[in-house]
Amino acid sequence: MRRWGDRSDAYRVRDIDGLHFYMAYLMPKRTDAEVYINEKIDVTELLSYIKEKNATGERKVTLFHCFIAAVARTIRMRPLLNRYISGKRYYMRRDISMGFTVKKRFADHAEESLVIYHPKDDENVCAITDRLSPKVAEAKKEEKGVKVDDLLNIIKKLPKPVMNLFMACLCFADSHGLMPKAFSSVDTNYVTVMLSNLGSIKCDAVYHHLNNFGTNGIVITIGEIHKELVLDENNQQSVRDIVNIGVTLDERIADGFYFARSLKLVKHLFKNPELLDKTLGEEIDFEF
Repeated sequence: MRRWGDRSDAYRVRDIDGLHFYMAYLMPKRTDAEVYINEKIDVTELLSYIKEKNATGERKVTLFHCFIAAVARTIRMRPLLNRYISGKRYYMRRDISMGFTVKKRFADHAEESLVIYHPKDDENVCAITDRLSPKVAEAKKEEKGVKVDDLLNIIKKLPKPVMNLFMACLCFADSHGLMPKAFSSVDTNYVTVMLSNLGSIKCDAVYHHLNNFGTNGIVITIGEIHKELVLDENNQQSVRDIVNIGVTLDERIADGFYFARSLKLVKHLFKNPELLDKTLGEEIDFEF
């Protein structure tokens, strides 16, 4: 039930502890509270799993689809990752949202489109692939009339004083929970997690800043798959498939211990990719 102070996309967290309450005032901007994590993830078992999934030719599961499924599962099991701070107040989102950009062509001047995806509790990695693939294909079409792009092209024609006033009104609406859903529902600044698959353009994971505008407090960049010589628990060397990821977090939404255990869950899912066959609403055995 919605109460006074709640938002259309989230309810207000009213039982926040004193330390986190203080942090919202000590670091009022999201960019003041950025924490960056660079991590290597072993995807050897995951690549074998993907190959097996694609053997039938029914669908094309990719590493990116698996990342979306694993991150969605992690947020489902680690709900504090789905919080955000706006106007120095804490909010818990009503659902999980994930955003990314799609380049229409691999060319310097090719346009980009924004895609926002809301994973459901009854979806596993195959269902996510089936839902997401048509959305990506649609975003890549060379068409006019993309609502976000058309709106931005109109706004850019405003005189500088009018533009400054327009942005001041947007920031006020953003801070006070008055942003029209027509804007926030198509803006990746309002998603739980922003993902960037840099491996698709042969680039490694990088640090990506957060924005003070909107509510997004987690950005993940995914690098290119490469081989590395690693030591196992028995000090035996082996060549493994590795992906570097860069994660930028708003440290005010949870503590470092919570973030570290959440990352541990992502690694567990990739080491045991058969767990991605379970729907997000199904429980899995995992000892934090």
